[in-house]
Amino acid sequence: MPRTFALVALALGFAAPTMAAAAGADRAPFGTLADGSPVEVVTLTNSHGMRARILSYGAILQGVDVPDRDGKIADVTLGYADMRGYLTAPNYFGATVGRYANRIKGGRFTLDGKGYTLSLNNKTNALHGGVKGFDKRPWRIVDVAGGATPHVTLAYTSADGEEGYPGELQVTATYSLNDSNELTIEYRATTTKPTVVNITNHSFFNLGGEAAQRSIYDAVLTIPADTTTPVDATLIPTGSFRPVAGTPFDFRTPTVIGTRIRDASDPQIVFGQGYDENYVLARTLSATPRLAARVSDPVSGRTMEILSNQPGVQLYTGNFLDGTAVGKSGHAYRQGDGIALEPQIFPDTPNQPALGSARLDPGQTYRNVIVYRFSVAAR
Repeated sequence: MPRTFALVALALGFAAPTMAAAAGADRAPFGTLADGSPVEVVTLTNSHGMRARILSYGAILQGVDVPDRDGKIADVTLGYADMRGYLTAPNYFGATVGRYANRIKGGRFTLDGKGYTLSLNNKTNALHGGVKGFDKRPWRIVDVAGGATPHVTLAYTSADGEEGYPGELQVTATYSLNDSNELTIEYRATTTKPTVVNITNHSFFNLGGEAAQRSIYDAVLTIPADTTTPVDATLIPTGSFRPVAGTPFDFRTPTVIGTRIRDASDPQIVFGQGYDENYVLARTLSATPRLAARVSDPVSGRTMEILSNQPGVQLYTGNFLDGTAVGKSGHAYRQGDGIALEPQIFPDTPNQPALGSARLDPGQTYRNVIVYRFSVAAR
C-alpha cells in the first residue's frame, strides 16, 4: 500500500538525545481487588525510552508512552491511574477480551450438535466473553525478563463452563517490546474440549496523547480491506460481505477519520453511532502478521501500524464513551476520544459458518499475534 507521508528513519529508534534509557522490565504493586488480592504492573522499556505498562488484572495494557516528532513523550492509550476505575467502569480500556471477542447472537451457539448458552451482557447478545470475561479476571505473571527485548507473560485458566463456554482453556498473553519500537502481544490458548476461541486486545489509542483533550476525528486512518461484514440493528453480522467502495467505510487510502463518521445516509453508521464494524483483511489466518491498519496524528506526527495474523480487524471509534469515565489525566472521556482497532476472527462466527471458523480442538493451539509499530512522520 503506498504511503502518502514520509516516515522519519528510525534505525536507532526515536532519535531525540534525551530519550536514551536502559531497556528492561520492572515489576511493582498497582493496587488490590475487592478481596484484597494484589494487582501488579510490569513496565517494559526499550533503549529509546518507549514504555508499555501491563497489569496482572485482565492482562490489561494500562499505558504506552511514545514520543512525538519533537521527542516529547506522551501516553497514547486511554485508561485509569488506579484500580478503582478498572473495577467500577472498565470500558474494556486496554483489556484482553475473551473467551470470544465481539458479539455472539443471542448468547447461543451449537458445536457438534450440542447447544451452549452464554451469559448475556449486551442486550440480547454475548459480548467480549460475557459478564465476567478475561478482562475482569486476575492473571498470573509467569515470566518477566529484561534484555534486548523485555517481555512479560501472563497466564489464566478459564474453567470448563465459565460464562457458558465448553472446555477448560489454558491462556497466555505475552507482551514484548523491541528496539524497533514495536510492542507485540501474542495470545495462545489450548483446550480440553472442542470450543470456540477469539481473543484480542481492546486498547483505545489517541496518538495526540491521552491528556491532549483532542478527539481522534482529525487522525488519518488506513485499513487495507475491500469489504466489511455489515451488521443489523443489534450489531450482529448479516452474513454478507459488503464492498467498502463508495461507502463511508472506505479507508483503503489514507482518510481523515472524521470526514464521514456522521454520514447518516449509511445505516451502518446509524447502527454503530459512528464506526463499529469488522473489516475483512482476508478469509484465513496468516502465517505471519500482516498490516491491519495504520493511524497517523498530523499534529504530533505519531504514527502507529497494527499488524496481525487474524483475518479481520474491528474498527470502533469510542462511540459509547459518554463522559462518565475519568481517565489517567483527570479528563472525562467522551465520544471519539479514542480509537480501537481489534484484530480478530469475525463476529458471530460460531453461528455463521460462511464467516469462517472459531473452533479450537484439544491438541490444537489458538494463536493471535498483534504488533503495534510506532514511528513519527516528518513535517
